[in-house]
Amino acid sequence: MKLSMADKSKLWDVLIVGGGQAGLATARALSKTGLEFAVLEGGSEAVGSWPQYYDSLHLFSPAKHSSLPELTFPGDPDGYPSRDEVVAYLREYQAHFDLPVYVQARVQSLHRPVKNGHDSRFELRLESGERLQARAVVSATGSFHTPFVPRIAGQADFTGVRLHSSEYRNPNQFAGQRVLVVGSRNSAVQIAAELAPRSSVTLAVRTAVRFAPKRILGRDFHDWLKWIDRLPVGHILPLSVSALVWDEGEYRAALQAGGVQQKSMFQSFTERGVVWTDGESETIDTVIFASGFRDGPAYLEGTEALDTQGNIVQRLGKSRTVPGLYFVGLSGARSLASATLRGVGQDARAVVRDLVHSLKPQLEAKQSKSWVQGWNCCF
Repeated sequence: MKLSMADKSKLWDVLIVGGGQAGLATARALSKTGLEFAVLEGGSEAVGSWPQYYDSLHLFSPAKHSSLPELTFPGDPDGYPSRDEVVAYLREYQAHFDLPVYVQARVQSLHRPVKNGHDSRFELRLESGERLQARAVVSATGSFHTPFVPRIAGQADFTGVRLHSSEYRNPNQFAGQRVLVVGSRNSAVQIAAELAPRSSVTLAVRTAVRFAPKRILGRDFHDWLKWIDRLPVGHILPLSVSALVWDEGEYRAALQAGGVQQKSMFQSFTERGVVWTDGESETIDTVIFASGFRDGPAYLEGTEALDTQGNIVQRLGKSRTVPGLYFVGLSGARSLASATLRGVGQDARAVVRDLVHSLKPQLEAKQSKSWVQGWNCCF
């Protein structure tokens, strides 16, 4: 739906920025509180970044471990949903709970809270120029919205194609090419293996690919991870586990058969290719960076919410520098599963509990003011 004049003029209790899995899970948790809230989605529907991922993408977790709160992911519980199945599920989730999502409402900037009587409020400016106000804001744009590409010597001179993995769709356009995929994690290995039958592919890595079995003692590894998903591991466990490539054997086979080679990261670009660490130059057609994402969204730039490196300053989903600002969907924010379908619900509930508690004084003042006004009107 679109913002009305009344929507633009009101002071919302909570505005959620981002209508993907984190935003929808947060909206469901807020729907039980009585707070006045809405989701601001920059695109045309509340499905997050999923439609932009490559065509062959499948979840690494089975459907039975990929549900948002209170709505089971459909289909085979032991199957691995495709990108398009995830998109369909998110559409159904919003419709099923009738969550208030405003589309084409991309947030351009967020101003720090300013005191106004009892209220501490945020002002959010949209790309359309409209301004909205809220007592609290939940940033639910997750960890996968700002592609990161490292700066490498000579990259401006390179005449080949450079792109981030978020721009990759399928192997068709790279047939017959010499391609480097930069990275050693799941997406890098999956893309390289998919390219191998049609292209000459090398993984350029800083550390060698580390494989882990997708099934342990006959059960998907997520069956075991669910016992630690609730632990407040913060940033400790994800650093060691997220670097693993979960594999049933097909990716390891591709590397061992020579279809995909591994080589230490190149040191610089040339006009036609790259220079490897041993000084050898090689002609390259395309370089695909599967180098991850930055957490800090553009609308928080220039605020105290980000440090000097552009990273979010938070603990357990709560801003450490901007009161009233929260985060849901960040990798490792509260647990190993914080950025996943299976984990955002748990994080959303915890953030909403804290948010309701912090808003209590403001809401009590709001209710008291309404009561006094009502009393005055009658006497």
